[in-house]
Amino acid sequence: MKAIVVTDQAAGMAGMKLAERPEPQAAINDVVVQVHASGFVPTELAWPSTWADRRGRDRTPSILGHELAGIVVALGYGTTGLSVGQRVFGLADWHRDGTLAQYIAMEARNLAPLPGDVDFTVGASLPISGLTAWQGLFQHGRLQAGQSVLAHGAAGAVGSMVTQLAREAGAHVIGTGRAADRQKALDFGAKEFIDLDNDALEDIGGVDLVFDVIGGDIQKRSAGLIRAGGTLVTVVGPAEARPTDGLAVDFVVESDRAQLSEIVQRVRDGRLRTNIGNVSPLHDAVAAFNPTERRTGKTIIRVRP
Repeated sequence: MKAIVVTDQAAGMAGMKLAERPEPQAAINDVVVQVHASGFVPTELAWPSTWADRRGRDRTPSILGHELAGIVVALGYGTTGLSVGQRVFGLADWHRDGTLAQYIAMEARNLAPLPGDVDFTVGASLPISGLTAWQGLFQHGRLQAGQSVLAHGAAGAVGSMVTQLAREAGAHVIGTGRAADRQKALDFGAKEFIDLDNDALEDIGGVDLVFDVIGGDIQKRSAGLIRAGGTLVTVVGPAEARPTDGLAVDFVVESDRAQLSEIVQRVRDGRLRTNIGNVSPLHDAVAAFNPTERRTGKTIIRVRP
């Protein structure tokens, strides 16, 4: 089968290539999925799990990508809950070969049914962005109606999900980003927008929850805006700053079938819009992930036409 692989960590994005790899086999509790569409997060190239297994052994050449939508084509011994021919989407294990391939073997528990009226491209755009936003807001941030949320990168793949889910939950959302992102962030539901290059972040006053996807100085300044009892949630590693009278939580997104089902239902009924930018075929994936100009929205690879 064809897949996007990496073998040299030092090469970065330039080390991605299209290669032939053996088709995977289903282990106990696995399914094999024929991948129709796949997502990719560039920071995967910095994750130890991309290069080594859980025992620290080299596992290259590694197949990239962890988000997918496709069709189940085989079941491993003992696998329950899914059936051959079923449309699915989900989040693959970090330490196993990924989704930028024609087939993947993965644990059935990491997949959820994909309704027939949701396109594979849309399904593949949801797992990381949707689950990250959901878990950050509701599990770790314990967001309540009437609270205020500072959503960094509000026009990005994760930030646009944070903005929409927080707004639906009854929160007042303040989005941030570049000046060019203002209208997009407002369209996704932000009530206010802060241009991080030109506006004073501190002018917004206090907030109950900061959802940080940037880190560094922006994270430190944001921590100072959190009201007593509030929370800084970050996905960029251990928090460098903590609120004076609140919590700082860093987390790694986890697959959750029930949450995936909640997210896709919101897409079906129009409460949640995806933020897809470029869609490219597998043979153009390397170029798509190495663009010559800035692109907005999530890049999705259409593995099957």
